[in-house]
Amino acid sequence: MYSGVSRGTERLVFNGLVPAADRERMCVPLQQGEFPFPVKYGYCAVGLVEAGPEALVGKTVFTLAPHQDRVLVPLDKIPPVVLPANVPPRRAILAANLETALNAVWDAGVGPGDRVVVVGAGTVGLLVTYLCAGIPGTEVTLIDVDQSRRIYAELFGARFTKPLDGPADVDVAFHASATAAGLACALACAGDEATVVELSWFGDQDPAVPLGAAFHARRLKLVSSQVGQVATSRRPRWTCRRRLEKAVALLADDRLDQLITEEIAFADLAREMPRILAPGAPGLTAAVRY
Repeated sequence: MYSGVSRGTERLVFNGLVPAADRERMCVPLQQGEFPFPVKYGYCAVGLVEAGPEALVGKTVFTLAPHQDRVLVPLDKIPPVVLPANVPPRRAILAANLETALNAVWDAGVGPGDRVVVVGAGTVGLLVTYLCAGIPGTEVTLIDVDQSRRIYAELFGARFTKPLDGPADVDVAFHASATAAGLACALACAGDEATVVELSWFGDQDPAVPLGAAFHARRLKLVSSQVGQVATSRRPRWTCRRRLEKAVALLADDRLDQLITEEIAFADLAREMPRILAPGAPGLTAAVRY
C-alpha cells in the first residue's frame, strides 16, 4: 500500500557512502544485493496480507521491507505488526523512525520536568520532539537552521529557535542534524553533567567534535543511540518486537500526518529518488504509493 523513504539513512545508501566496515551491520531484513550497488533497500513498508496464516490474511500490517510492490515476509524472522484501527496505513510508514526516536528517549532517560533540546528538525528529530513534549512538565526546544520547521515545534507544543539562540542549561540534548555544527550546538546547550544523545549516522564522514574548552570541566556525557539494539535501560524486559509494536501504537495521533510532506507513485520512484535524497531537499518523509 505504502512505503516511506527514510531520508537520513537512505541518502547515505543512495550515495554509496556506507563504510565497508559497517556494511553487514547496515543490511536490512529483506535486502537484496550488496553495498555499495546494486542494492534493494528500505524498511518502512505497509501492506495488505494476501496469503499466510489465517489470523493475518486481510490485515493491514507494517513490516521492515524495501520499496517493492509485493513482499514475501518470513514470519519466523520478521513477523509483521498488525496496525491498530486508529493508525491509518499511510501514517504507519513512520513506525521505523518512531521506533528510533523511542529508543533514543530511553537512552537519554528523559523524565518529567526536564529541560530538553532537540537539534535537527528532520523526521527523527521531530519524532523525538513529539515524544519528549508529551512527558508531563518537560520544556522542549527544537533547533534548526530552517525557519519553516517552526510550525512542527508549535504542532507538538515545543519552542523553536535558531542555533545561536538555543538554551544553555538543558538536562538532555538530542542531536539529529548529521552535521558537525549541529553536534557543537547540542554540546553548547547542555548544562553541567547533562547528557547529549547522538542520533545522527555520518557514514564514512569524520565530523569534528568540540571536546575542548569546558567539555570535561562540565562533565558532559556524550551517548550514541542506535536502533539496532534495545536501549540498555529496557533490554532485560523489552524485545525489538515489543518495541516496534509500541512504536506502531504510538502513531495514533493525527498530528503525525504532518510529517509526511509528499506522496509519489511507485512507478515514478526511480526518477524521483535523486530529487528526494538530494542534499538540502525540502520536505520530510516521502510516502511511496503502490
